This record gives sequence, structure tokens and C-alpha cells, in this order.
Amino acid sequence: MNFLTHYAAARRPVETCVVGSGGFGRSFLAQALRIPLVKCRVAVDREAGIAADALRSIGLSRDQFAVCETPEQAAAAWQRGLHIAAGDVSVVLGLPLDLLIEATGHPEAGARHARLAIEAGLHVALTSKEVDSVVGPGLAYLAQQKGRVVTPVDGDQPSLLIGLVTWAQTLGLEIVAAGKSSEYDFVFDAKAEVIESNGQRIPAPGFADLWTLGRGEVQSLARARAEACAALPQRAVPDLCELLVVANSTGLVNDRKDLHAPIARITEVPTTLVPREAGGLLAQPGTLDVFHCLRAPDEVSLAGGVFVVVRCDDEETWRLLDGKGHVLSRDKKHAMLSVPRHLLGLEAAISVLDAVVHGRSSGAQQPRPVLDLVARATRTLKAGTRLEMGGHHHNIAGTVAELIPAAPLGDDAPVPFYLAANRTLVRDVAAGEPICLADIAVEAGSELLALRRQQDAQFFPQGR
Repeated sequence: MNFLTHYAAARRPVETCVVGSGGFGRSFLAQALRIPLVKCRVAVDREAGIAADALRSIGLSRDQFAVCETPEQAAAAWQRGLHIAAGDVSVVLGLPLDLLIEATGHPEAGARHARLAIEAGLHVALTSKEVDSVVGPGLAYLAQQKGRVVTPVDGDQPSLLIGLVTWAQTLGLEIVAAGKSSEYDFVFDAKAEVIESNGQRIPAPGFADLWTLGRGEVQSLARARAEACAALPQRAVPDLCELLVVANSTGLVNDRKDLHAPIARITEVPTTLVPREAGGLLAQPGTLDVFHCLRAPDEVSLAGGVFVVVRCDDEETWRLLDGKGHVLSRDKKHAMLSVPRHLLGLEAAISVLDAVVHGRSSGAQQPRPVLDLVARATRTLKAGTRLEMGGHHHNIAGTVAELIPAAPLGDDAPVPFYLAANRTLVRDVAAGEPICLADIAVEAGSELLALRRQQDAQFFPQGR
């Protein structure tokens, strides 16, 4: 596709605001300085000073932006052509913006920002998958009522994977599996006999014997590698969260609540993530999953990219493609097609332009609740325990995250993970039991809870 032609209908640059100036938000602010059709002159964070620091970090001098505490100050700064740093989204929603990017990663705050933006008549680019996983379809519905779009964002894996899945479907390819490489590779140094992942190194004596699949049995090798790397995290809540977003737009689902998440080399993926009758791990075709990219220090990474495994249904065509370097299974009956990039805010403008110029989401035009992400206790959790969520992997001590079929809220039904996170238990939860809505104390006025109830009423009108 010729992207310049695709966006030729844009009569002026799109005006955007980014809320959350961390890694994603800052990279978008920086790239927007270079994009002819997109401007981002407004940065919002929990404190205006944090947003101001982000603007300084992309090369703006103090006389090029204003720190604003009121809508009047923001309007005056806008008229002067300045960038704006603010500590609350309400300060900037009166500006002539087209779209707000929600990139805080904070479930409650993100829900509020998205709602306010929709009510102000803006499109929303929902980078915060934490919000999307709980109320994404409901927010998309609210936006549609105002002729606006809520979209996932290219530069993050859900949008990229939705794009790859729907591309394959358009071409008539049969999708056997779809998913992403996990955030961090497993890098094996054979000489030192150590494996490193996300800065953590563990000894791996004898791992060389597990390095190559060859003609071996997939399930036993996957199990042996997992056991050898038991000291490294092999499940991450954000991975499950991102696949939920994909499920809500594509209808594809997982076949294991916590995913298979094998440790595999890139060349092994189309042999590993196929149904069991074909020698792989999956219970059924059309499954969402993740793999941990196993590689040597000097080998290429998939870099958190996305993939589909498709069936090779025409032998001559796939023999030709195999000769051109495509990754086929060892029996040549399946192939992996991938998008090996994950560029954060550098490519988010594609989704921004699609939303504003064409009125289209990078996901489904109306996503539906297909999966819920929930937490199950791995030990007895006592009333009074705070479900503190921490670290890059969003762990809650004493729980495991799972993907289950979506259902409306109920006192004794599993509560969405990010609605439970950072809240206090009001009753004991036994080991093996899911955390339910009645188990947690939710403060009055919770945006996330209110929006989820609205979503349930829209998509589950008959209740449970």
C-alpha cells in the first residue's frame, strides 16, 4: 500500500495530545516533531513537571513550551504556538484537538482520560492495554455514538497482530496460530553455559543438549527447556493482556488459560505452535499464544514482534517460498509469517491517521468482549491483603493470571485482573480460587467499575 496516497485526503495535520509521557508517550512526542501530517503539542502526566521534563528531553527549550494549570492558560499557550505541559487532562480538553493518546498504563486514570476525551468529541488511541482489557469494547461503543473511534495503536503488539491476522485472512490463508514474541528474549551463551533474559542471568549447564529440536518430540523438549529455565519468568500478565485485546477484535482465543508460552527458536515456531495431531502443543487450530525467543547472542531477535502460523496448502507454492527463506515447519506443512518490529510511538501515527482521516480503528470497528483476564490465588489470601501489582510483568504476589471466556461482572464471578489490582481483599480467597468482585473493596466513584458495568449492560443485556 502507498501510505502517502492513503492519507492524501488529510487537509491539515492532525492535532493530538498524549497522556502519559513514559516510554511510549515520549517516543510519540519525539517522532511527532518529524511527521508532516501529525502534531503533538500537548503532554499530560500526573504532574505537569513530569510532562515538562518529557518535552525538554525531546529537545524543546523552555521558551518553546508552557506549563499550564488551567484551561485558560492552555488556550493562551496554544494561541502562541507553544507546546503545553499539564498535570490533568481536563486542562487541555478544550483545545482544538482531534485525538487523545492514552498511554499512562494506569487502569483507573486511563479509564477516566478515555471517557473525558470521548465526551469532549475526540478520537482515542488506547495504548493502555490495561484499560482496553477491562472496558475496551465499551469505550469503542461510547465513541461510536459520537461518531468517533477508539483504536489500538500500531507500534504496540495488539494492533500489529490484528493487522497481520486480518491481512492473512484477506489473502485466504488458514491461520493455525497467532501471537507474539515475548518482551524479552532468552539468550543462550553456549561457551559460558548461561541464559540471560531481561538482565537476569542464570546458569544453564547442559542446555546445549536442548538447543536443537531436530526430529525430537516437541512437547518433551518444551517441558525440558521450561524446567531448565525455571528461575526465569515464563509468564507475563501484559502478554496475556495484549492477546485479550487481539481476541476482542478477531475472535481468536487461547486454548490454555495461562498460555503454552514455549521457549523456542524462531525456526521452530511453525513446528511448535501447531495442533497436537501435527506434532505441536496446541489443542486446536486458530489459537492465540506467545513464545519466548531462544537465540544465541549473535543471532537475530524477533524483537517483540508478532506472527501467524499458516497452513501450507499448495505444495509447489510453499516449496518456492521455502527456497526464498521463509520459515517453514520441519514437515513443510506450516509456515510462520511475522512482523519483526515493535516500534512504540515511532509508528503510532499510522493508527492516529487512520482514526482521524478515515474514521477507522486499527482493531475491529466494534470489538466485542471475547476474553477476560483474571487472577487466581496460588495460596490462601487473607482478608486485608492488598493486591499490590508491581514490576514490568505486573505480578500480584500469590496469584496467577489467566485468560477465560468473557462474562459480565457478578459478586461471585472472577473479576478482571486490572480491576482487582492494587485493591484490598475484604474476605479470604482460598488457594486455587479466582478473585471475585465481592472479594475486593472498590472505592465509590471508580471509573473502571462504572464503565465495565456499562459495557456489560451493552454486550450482556441478559446478564449471566
